[in-house]
Parts: sequence; structure tokens; C-alpha cells
Amino acid sequence: MQGAGTDRARALNAGVRIEQLTIGWMAIEAAVAVGAGLAAGSVLLTAFGIDSVIELATGGILLWRLLAEAGDHRLEGVERAERVAAWVTGVALALLCAYIVAMAVAGLLARAEPQRSYAGIVVAIVAAIGMPLLARRKREIADRIGSAALRADAACSITCAYMAGTLLIGLGLNVAFHWWWADSVAALGLLCWLQREAREALDAARTRSSVCTCGPG
Repeated sequence: MQGAGTDRARALNAGVRIEQLTIGWMAIEAAVAVGAGLAAGSVLLTAFGIDSVIELATGGILLWRLLAEAGDHRLEGVERAERVAAWVTGVALALLCAYIVAMAVAGLLARAEPQRSYAGIVVAIVAAIGMPLLARRKREIADRIGSAALRADAACSITCAYMAGTLLIGLGLNVAFHWWWADSVAALGLLCWLQREAREALDAARTRSSVCTCGPG
């Protein structure tokens, strides 16, 4: 029994470390994507950065939960915070979807051409490669400790990789072919992932399930 307890403690500590790494990357991703997106006038890149900010907040809640579990503290307060975070996440994502639709349609009507963003391309490449690796490690740890929250966060990482791929396509087309419409069209493509995140976050808030509510990877 003691050996099993030691293994679980090690797995929890590994979960804390992987979530700290995720939060660190999300902070960098959010700062670079939002800053570069605003500078380039890119709806696509800015929206990706805003989603990273939202994921940074939910990742903080999950880290708090893992630390509380690792410290053998009561989780009632954390679970309440998860439900609040799920409501905030769902509403924020719904507003982000509305922002994308409004700005993308306006950009298409105005034939607005964003500037090229090599910083955005680098962020997209790193996220597209790194997020699946993080997701695989999170799933391994989640299976060891039986954590639905961490398993759901692994799905979030996969969704982030899909979004990074969409981002890379949009930015790459703009750089390679100067297709002014590619940014707005690819931004609308993000809605495939974001509307599902918003719906599942709100469902999670109503059913008191995990705050990390991205679709299955």
C-alpha cells in the first residue's frame, strides 16, 4: 500500500510539473500571438492569442487542483473554482467567436490585408509540434492518478495543436502568396474548434464536470 501511495505521489508531482510547463508555454504563446497579431493587423493571430490567454487561466485552475491533491488538501474550494472558471471560460469563448465573425467579415468586406508575421509562424510551428507531445504525457499521468481533469486538459492540448495548424496555414498562405483573404478565412476556420470549446465549457459548468473542456483529441 505504501508503494502504491508513493507511486501516486510521484505521478501527482509529474502532473504538477507538466502543467507548470504548459502554463509557461501558454504565457509565451499568448504574449507573442496577441502582440504580433495586433501589430500585423491579423484577426487570426490575435484570436489564437486570446484563446491562449483563456487556456492559461484554466490551466492555472488545474495546476491549483493538482497541487492541492499532491498536498493532501481538501478539494471542495478548488472544485467550486473550477465551476466558476468553466462559466467564465464558456462566456469568454462565446465572445471570442463573436469577435472573430465580426472582424473576419469586416476584413473580407474591406479587403484588408494583414502584414506578414514570422513571429506568429514560429509560434504556430512550436505549438503544432509541442502540444501533441504534451498531450501524450498528460494522458499517461492522468491514467496513473485517475484524473479526469488532466485527461481533459490533454484534449485541450490536442485542440491547441489543431488550432495552431489552422493558424500556420493562414499565415503561411499570406506570406507565400499574399492572399489577403487567407487571414480572415482561416480565422473563421478557428470557429470549428472554438465553438465546441465554448459549448462544452458551458456544459461542464452546468454539470459540474472538469473545467478543461476541449473536445476529445
